[in-house]
Parts: sequence; C-alpha cells; structure tokens
Amino acid sequence: MSEENANGTEDASTIDGRRKGACLFCQEYFMDLYLLAELKTISLKVTTVDMLKPPPDFRTNFEATHPPILIDNGLAVLENEKIERHIMKNVPGGHNLFVQDKEVASKIENVYSKFKIMLLKKDEASKTALVNNLRKIDEHLGKKSSRFLTGDTLCCFDCELMPKLQHIRVAGKYFMDFEILADMKNLWRYMASMYQLDAFTQSCPADQDIINHYKLQQGARMKKHEELEAPTHTTSVPAGI
Repeated sequence: MSEENANGTEDASTIDGRRKGACLFCQEYFMDLYLLAELKTISLKVTTVDMLKPPPDFRTNFEATHPPILIDNGLAVLENEKIERHIMKNVPGGHNLFVQDKEVASKIENVYSKFKIMLLKKDEASKTALVNNLRKIDEHLGKKSSRFLTGDTLCCFDCELMPKLQHIRVAGKYFMDFEILADMKNLWRYMASMYQLDAFTQSCPADQDIINHYKLQQGARMKKHEELEAPTHTTSVPAGI
C-alpha cells in the first residue's frame, strides 16, 4: 500500500509562535493522525500558524480560516466535523480509530462544558458538577479494567478526552485551585498511560499556553515575566498510581 501524505495545520502558541497552541481540536486531530503515522499508513507533517501574523501563502489559500486544517494529498479539509469524517472515511486506517460506543460518548460529552461553567461561575456548585462528571469517567474506567476508554488500544474518544483533561488539570489549578481528586485512581491511571504515549506528549501544548488560552478568553493577558518563562508540561500523577 502506498503511503498517503497528510499535512496538518494547527494554531500556534499565542506566547511563542514557534510552539504549539492550546486549541483542543488541533490536538485531538494531531493525535488521531499521529497514531496513523506511527502505523505507517500515512506520512504526517504538522505546521503551526500564528493567526495574528499568518504567512502570505496561508492567507492566499485559506483567507481567515482558523486551524485545524487538514491537507490530504493536496485536498484541503477545513471544518472540524469534515476533518473528523475525512480521517474516518478517507485516511488509511482511520476507520479503526472511530469506534462506536454510546456509553463512552455520553460519559465524556459534558466534561468540558462543565469545566467552562466552573471557570465562569467560580462557585462550589459548578465545581461539584465537574467532580461528579469526572467521577463517572473514573467509574467507567474501573468497570472496563482497560488502559483506555474502550479497550487496550487508543480510539477517537481518547484523543478527544485527554486534551480536555489536561486543560482541566492545568487551567483548573491556575484559575480555581481545582485538582482532580487523588481517589479517582482509575482516571489517574488512565492519564498516566496517556502521558507515556508520544501521540499525546508530541501534541500537548505547554502549561503556559493552556493558561494563556483562557486568559485571552477572559480579556486578560500574560504578564511579561510569564511570557519569558521556559515552557513546562505538567505530567505528574499522585504517588502510588
């Protein structure tokens, strides 16, 4: 089988345009494609674009289109749902990533919206709602007794959930002193497994970029000394996991 060429364009860091940005969709599709590249079904190249100063050829080809953008053998796929469908139906091996599991889909679908509500309301009720949602995911992983959400191999749901968990972890701690409870051992084991995978570590934005992502949403900006900080990546897990 000939190897297919897939080029991905993702948001650049709003702090340092050479780094990966904190777009959740960009990381999700980066992980999908990285897994397929590891299986050698595609040849993958990922380019970051600073949307405040996009290069001339980007403006010419895509105008104001925001990443992620997938270019598959010259065909540009621009919208999130279309990118997902294209990977599933047209990229070799992609159909293996997109499994059907209604239970998992229902468990993870609201976790990010509950996190955003917590950042907005900053009250105990919204924090409790997020904890309860995370608890359901933890319980699912406990019943499943597998490394990942649907089994012992990664699928689309893992590529969707783990970037969100990283945002919850990093930005939740920064803005709300929120931490995923240590007694959610199944969820922590899951995250520990993800931290071992190149698909996640190679696609994961720095902590500073995740924090700045939400600062910009709130109309605030990084302070100069924060912009000069060396990028860090939080990947620790509680002792005994």
